[in-house]
Amino acid sequence: MKFSIGGSLKLAFRPWVEGLENIPAEGPAILASNHLSFSDSFFLPAVLDRKVTFIAKAEYFTSPGVKGKLTAAFFKGVGQLPVDRSGARGAGEAAIKSGIDVIERGELFGIYPEGTRSPDGRLYRGKPGGLARVALATGAPVIPVAMIDTEKIQPPGKVVPKLMRPGIRIGKPLDFSRYHGMDGDRFILRSVTDEVMYEIMKLSGQEYVDIYATAAKRQIADAEKAAKAEKGDKAEKAEKADTAE
Repeated sequence: MKFSIGGSLKLAFRPWVEGLENIPAEGPAILASNHLSFSDSFFLPAVLDRKVTFIAKAEYFTSPGVKGKLTAAFFKGVGQLPVDRSGARGAGEAAIKSGIDVIERGELFGIYPEGTRSPDGRLYRGKPGGLARVALATGAPVIPVAMIDTEKIQPPGKVVPKLMRPGIRIGKPLDFSRYHGMDGDRFILRSVTDEVMYEIMKLSGQEYVDIYATAAKRQIADAEKAAKAEKGDKAEKAEKADTAE
């Protein structure tokens, strides 16, 4: 199923790719990518000859009905791995364990260090808990990946995707074997994560923002809420003024 989905995506969107030679023909590796769109987890596997496994919400695999079964089949087909995210700490540990399991099988593990999609196309600070811990626990090389323009294909609120060519740049593998087994040191985890994010920034050309994307989303939501409240206040004052006249 992976090949049929991948073939359809390549035929419809014709993604361009640079750096395919940096993906090992065999053996484990971690693909660390920026995250612009829901479709990132589909386009990257589509251009690779090897299977790459990403983490996905367990809800995608357990929804009831025909639609739920089709959704589950689709996500399994493109190499998504269900993880229960009902608890923040438990979800993080489950994702790390899943990543280590994938690496120990000698496969490719895909991860988004930002932890969530970028709210505005910029590159945000990487979270050190997942990527770095899997890398240091396993000794697997980390390959930085930059998704280009995928957010333009299906922006939030758009149902029908726009047919255009997204891009994928794959960087050279990063070796963190010097830190192997030091996955309990938070300073080392931060250093490894920052090094990977710097390489992703160079590949993607994105503006870097030194806060977490989750915090940026909260700021945007708060600003929108405040703007809506201010608009409502102005409308109420205008209505009172008209009434007074």
